[in-house]
Amino acid sequence: MQQATAEAPLASLGGARPPTAGSDFAPLLREVRAAGLLERRTGWYVVGIGLNLLALAAVVAAVALVGDSWWVVALAVPAAVFWARSAFVGHDAGHAQITTDRRVSAVIGLVHGNLFLGMSRAWWNDKHNRHHANPNHIDKDPDVAVGALVWTRHQAALRQGFTRWLTRHQARLFFPMLLLEGLNLKVSGLRDLRRQAPRERAVEASLLAVHYLCYVGFLLAVLSPGKAAVFALVHHALFGLYLGMAFAPGHKGMDMPDPQHDRWGHLKRQVVTSRNIRGGRTTDWLLGGLNYQIEHHLFPSMARPHLPLAQPLVRAHCARLGLPYTETGLVASYAWALRHMHDVGAPLR
Repeated sequence: MQQATAEAPLASLGGARPPTAGSDFAPLLREVRAAGLLERRTGWYVVGIGLNLLALAAVVAAVALVGDSWWVVALAVPAAVFWARSAFVGHDAGHAQITTDRRVSAVIGLVHGNLFLGMSRAWWNDKHNRHHANPNHIDKDPDVAVGALVWTRHQAALRQGFTRWLTRHQARLFFPMLLLEGLNLKVSGLRDLRRQAPRERAVEASLLAVHYLCYVGFLLAVLSPGKAAVFALVHHALFGLYLGMAFAPGHKGMDMPDPQHDRWGHLKRQVVTSRNIRGGRTTDWLLGGLNYQIEHHLFPSMARPHLPLAQPLVRAHCARLGLPYTETGLVASYAWALRHMHDVGAPLR
């Protein structure tokens, strides 16, 4: 069940006028647009991208200076952090938050995804846009489809063999499994190349090839094969853990619409399936704006620095409608998600 924030207790949906498709969102949209919060902040992004590039260059230089020493593995930590920062930029470009120019957005996404991370922009955009259209919908949201983890007891009941054991213990295995997410993102992107149109596939595959050649070539030029392999594994493990910990708090354990009966409008569909994370500028920086998950889902093209400015407007609008607006601390959000995963696997224990 949803819970309202302590700062703004709200009535339950059962005691309020249920939102209707479109009409309950329109007043909020007008208010947000009138406040200028749908304008792009391209200059803000230019500065942020520039600083991230400098940070990545500094990490590369540090690896070269440390050279063939086991101490170089410690540099996998900042490398993972600034890789994740690159992923946040690619995410924002995919939503047209940086600029309205589609070609520029595509270039930014290709550079930060394919070239820097070895992660397919086309695969990510397709998957992520389907998630945004129907968050937590088991038939339409790929993020809650059956995979290594499952998100409903019905999905759990169909598990057999090793996957059944995995589901029984998925809550305690969640964070260790995130260590594999960095590699999974690359493998998923490579597999998706078959789906892409020839011209798109040629661009994506070429940039991915350049990424692998540069990444592997640089490590082998500086490190012995053994140290290079350890650095790459630690780097990708921390990158996957960081990204997973940034994306997981937004939806795991929140309401999931009944595919057969629920016909929610845009406002309810995005608000009750999403959770915000409280915190200040540090939280904003670490989570790349994903801590404002409700605002981001309501206005996907909203520039990241405008999300905290939109929050009071969205919270007040939800309060007027009696729609639960969920916000919690970061640690509490993980506990919430883990409880949900534990509950899903309960019938198998």
